[in-house]
Amino acid sequence: MNKQLDLDMNLDLDLFQDGGVGQKGQPLTALEKQALEKHVKTKKTFNRHHFRRVLSEINLEQELEWHFEDGATYHCISFGDVDSLTYFRSVLKQQPIKYALISTWCMAMEDIREIEQWLKSGKVKRIDFYLGEIFKGTYLEEYDYLMRVCKQYGCRMVIFRNHSKVMVLFGERFNAVIESSANVNTNPRTEQTSITIDTELAKWYKLFFDEVISFERNFDDVKPLEID
Repeated sequence: MNKQLDLDMNLDLDLFQDGGVGQKGQPLTALEKQALEKHVKTKKTFNRHHFRRVLSEINLEQELEWHFEDGATYHCISFGDVDSLTYFRSVLKQQPIKYALISTWCMAMEDIREIEQWLKSGKVKRIDFYLGEIFKGTYLEEYDYLMRVCKQYGCRMVIFRNHSKVMVLFGERFNAVIESSANVNTNPRTEQTSITIDTELAKWYKLFFDEVISFERNFDDVKPLEID
């Protein structure tokens, strides 16, 4: 049985270090100020830990267990050419996904197209995306494509000051959290990732991202999905 301890830390930080302004220099709205007030959340977990060194995506399949253990955390470090979506696939191979969220600074086109196929086939019912503010300006083609995918499949796309790399997956058999240094793209750099099989942790992360207010208003009509 896992022990879970939630710690809400109210640190005395300057919430408005940018002068209390939002996007394009406009004053922060009441909702934005409310979101900023919840600026730090922590969660302490006690889990069984497994450690893996990953040389390649093929090597990952050999290193990870086929059936993930409830309450376990799998720590992986790769020597490049393994992106975060590789770890998503490792969960998807074991079960269909009812809901997922992906938080990343940026995404590659080939990964967006692969996710589109998951949605089209029904392997994943819905994915919400939380992206960095640089995504539209730096990756315009990927931004436009992902926008169309989200509109077609009823997903949520949120743009904000984001540099976190987290994926949360709610499946038919188990729920998982993937925390990584890697964005959803492939690069030759060393990256570390952990996969935690824990429902409470998955819900904890989802609640945090549900409260994020997007800089853009394109998906205001798409509400966060309620998870039992």
